[in-house]
Amino acid sequence: MSRVLITNASVVKLDQVARQQTVTLADGRIQSVGPTNAVSARGADRVVDVGGSYLAPGFIDLHIHGLHGFRLDAGPDSLQAICELLPRYGVVGFLPTLTPWPKDIGTGSVASLADTSCTGSQVLGFHLETPFLSLPGAAPPEALTEVGKEEAQALIEAVAPYAAVFSISPEFPQALDLIQLMTATGAPVFITHTAADVEQTQAAIEAGARHATHFYDVFQVPEEEEPGVRPCGVVEAILADPRVSVDFILDGVHVHPIAVEMALQCKGPDRVCLITDANVVAGLPPGRYSFGNREVESAYEGGPARLTEDSHCPGGLAGSGLTMDRAMRNAVAMLDIELPQAVRMASSNPAQVLGLENQKGQIEAGFDADLVVLNDALEVEQTWIAGDCAYESGAQ
Repeated sequence: MSRVLITNASVVKLDQVARQQTVTLADGRIQSVGPTNAVSARGADRVVDVGGSYLAPGFIDLHIHGLHGFRLDAGPDSLQAICELLPRYGVVGFLPTLTPWPKDIGTGSVASLADTSCTGSQVLGFHLETPFLSLPGAAPPEALTEVGKEEAQALIEAVAPYAAVFSISPEFPQALDLIQLMTATGAPVFITHTAADVEQTQAAIEAGARHATHFYDVFQVPEEEEPGVRPCGVVEAILADPRVSVDFILDGVHVHPIAVEMALQCKGPDRVCLITDANVVAGLPPGRYSFGNREVESAYEGGPARLTEDSHCPGGLAGSGLTMDRAMRNAVAMLDIELPQAVRMASSNPAQVLGLENQKGQIEAGFDADLVVLNDALEVEQTWIAGDCAYESGAQ
């Protein structure tokens, strides 16, 4: 059993930064955390002195479609490439997000991804954002034809043994029965792409939906029925229920920062997450890029991806150019929060959504040795996955 010491670290805890700490890694897990001056390096196979840099739990992205020109729906080669790229952005685990059309279900294209053995960032399940939606958003409307429990079961079987994490609109036909099927394996169900009213949303939550993804985006505002009376809908029903967590695309365009601050006030520190909803533009210079049979463009690094003039919705938002490290930095810059809360939104809170809160997302003895070293500018210097250094800035 190899024993690695990461020493002279400023360890980012849930609610504080502990300076001059040494973290001992063994057999893929964190063995101990303690003051550097109280830990002996005797018997260690490797000692890594990070010189006071921040040591944070590795990031988990619940919603990502692509990166560096690779599109997850394109197949196993793209999945492998993205797994290898994500550690440079501090990501230790993620949900590859797929948008299967009804005609794709049963073709084996989804199953081929689940059969792929990848190195790098860990696949924690597959997020199936379509086809159980009422509003298409960036997806073409033909991607959302009538489907039901048979198609849901086929997708569950296709991604096995991984968890199938579905997105669904509460007003979708048979939504309550579908949610019960989707949660039967213990996987979470995400609410999104919806114009549901309060009662439909509450029913979906009671049926087992417990998370809302890219909150505020494609969450339609109800029409005013009484002049001067602000209507309530899906957003208010989600904010009012303490059982439901939410995530945001914090790129400065998809949502106003005040919405994230309000969610933190309503949900508390452990129910708000950051995601990227990254498209193929993420990690690339501004420009136009192919996204399957469509084209998207980004005007600046880390900004939103937009559909071009040849699409069904020219100029429409189609994911983001965010990476998780940038999302975390944006949280520090845009919100009235300290670093531990921003890191929590990128690590322990997503882990909790996936039921991994006792395994990932904290730097404590017994947790997975999934870590990220950040410099004073909060840029990624190293990423550790299961006790091995998967990325080091400047290394060849």
